[in-house]
Amino acid sequence: MKKILIFYGSYGGGHLSAAKSIKEYIDANYEDTETQMVDFMEYINKVLNKVTTKAYAEMAKNAHWMWGRVYYSAEDGAVSKLSSAAQKLLALKLNKLLQEYNPDIIISTHPFSSQMCAILKKKKEITCKIATVITDYAPHKQWLAYPQYIDYFFVAHNSMKENLMKRKIKENQIKVTGIPLSSKFLLNYNREEIMKEFNLNPTKRTILFFAGGEQGFGKDKILKIFKTLIEQSQNTQIIAVSGKNAKIKSSFDSLVLKENANENVRILEYTNKIAELMSISDLVVTKPGGLTTTESLASGLPIIIINPIPGQEEENAEFLEINGAAIWLKKETDINEVLSDLLNNSDKLNKMKSSTQQLAKKSSTENICKVLLG
Repeated sequence: MKKILIFYGSYGGGHLSAAKSIKEYIDANYEDTETQMVDFMEYINKVLNKVTTKAYAEMAKNAHWMWGRVYYSAEDGAVSKLSSAAQKLLALKLNKLLQEYNPDIIISTHPFSSQMCAILKKKKEITCKIATVITDYAPHKQWLAYPQYIDYFFVAHNSMKENLMKRKIKENQIKVTGIPLSSKFLLNYNREEIMKEFNLNPTKRTILFFAGGEQGFGKDKILKIFKTLIEQSQNTQIIAVSGKNAKIKSSFDSLVLKENANENVRILEYTNKIAELMSISDLVVTKPGGLTTTESLASGLPIIIINPIPGQEEENAEFLEINGAAIWLKKETDINEVLSDLLNNSDKLNKMKSSTQQLAKKSSTENICKVLLG
């Protein structure tokens, strides 16, 4: 029996979702395997995990500029050296689990757990295969530490492969599979049933609007975009997902009431039917996290990018915009003009949709598992 250990971190939802997708696929399609998912920082030190995840969330929510500095300084310089030293110490704690579980394959969806495992392999504490699954559309240097001890790097697109090869990583180590995707996004859904369930008009264009969830990025800008969408909703309808952000939900409710827009707007606090909603939508307005980006591309949805966090999300945004799948609403952008042009230009929207289909890699999870398990 092959024993597979899947590491993830609780810094944003993408690492966990990627890990879940891989585990679910292996469990459903491979016999004689045993999989275990572990939050590596939670295992190493619960207090440290709580402090670091909270710090990340606070910077992402209230201090984008600070996260940007941390992100870029972690490529080189003092922060990079500090991070490298920390990984060496923390790897000793992680080694206890590895010796007890004795995996045949380690799959890591977070750069720090990849580093720790590579350090242990360098020290000959472990000999198993190590696979790094990069969950964004540009590679940060932290993903690539000790590459000679990593058997596989799974990346989102060919340009990332070229980038890694320029950093002296061997071509046979790099697999262009795409970011792991939940099987929910591969299913065919009944459009009429979903429209009926959410009380939507099947004859209108549908815009799916992710408003920031718990973190509430740029509330004023979010409300401005929402108001603009409402003002242009004569032939469109909006599904606004506020998530766990009670303040955004309250502000949305007030604006809908003020604009008398109940007929064309549905506000959802929480839903586990993102795949279904994406399947009936024509456009998504969202932050460009790796997970949401992957799901949007798989669903063939043109993307309006809002409020990316400096660092990985800005790099995701650049990739999407350069490849014609998205429009990035920046500070200087005339929101009304951009949205009006797009919503009234079917050719432009169709061209963007075509670009998403070219970028999408729907078989990503399957292909990662095939490489690792045959």
